[in-house]
Amino acid sequence: MASAPSPSEAPHSAHRRKKQPEQVRRALLDCTARIAAEQGTAAITIQAVAERAGVTKGGLLHHFDSKQTLLAAVFADLLDQLDREIDRSMAEDPKPQGRFTRAYVRACFADRPLGAQSLWAALAVAIVTEPQLKALWSRWLDARQSRHHDTDGDPAFTTVRLAADGIWLADVLEKENGLRRYPQSLEAELLKMAGG
Repeated sequence: MASAPSPSEAPHSAHRRKKQPEQVRRALLDCTARIAAEQGTAAITIQAVAERAGVTKGGLLHHFDSKQTLLAAVFADLLDQLDREIDRSMAEDPKPQGRFTRAYVRACFADRPLGAQSLWAALAVAIVTEPQLKALWSRWLDARQSRHHDTDGDPAFTTVRLAADGIWLADVLEKENGLRRYPQSLEAELLKMAGG
């Protein structure tokens, strides 16, 4: 039977414990996203996220030094997911002209049925009020538009993307009325306008 570590050995063995920083960081991002989707961004506090993730406030602050940094990381993660969704949709679309626009429309309509439980809906107000999030969105959009300029630079495609944005914003502002006022069938209309 092994003997218990002496008091001088105990702290040393605790430091050898695996900390798995990437798993902790992922848990913090996921917990923040769930709180935002369930209760809105106002409910996101360092304490609430730390408790939900099962870490100390100090542990959270080791990864994200403020609520704004945490929100920006959640938003950047969401943009990465959007990138993957758009890339997957584009890979399945055989027609190059307007391919990005059609993928963008599909992405805008993807979580409409979730309504207020959509993470995009939860972060919408923060996008407008937080300069850091607004800058992340602008950089993402500029990069995508630049990358797909040859196939999607036509003003008609820009109009379709702006219409999709308008429906998304109406959903955010009108909550459950958005789907009634602007039915899901509008997705097919916008895709048709984009050459789909």
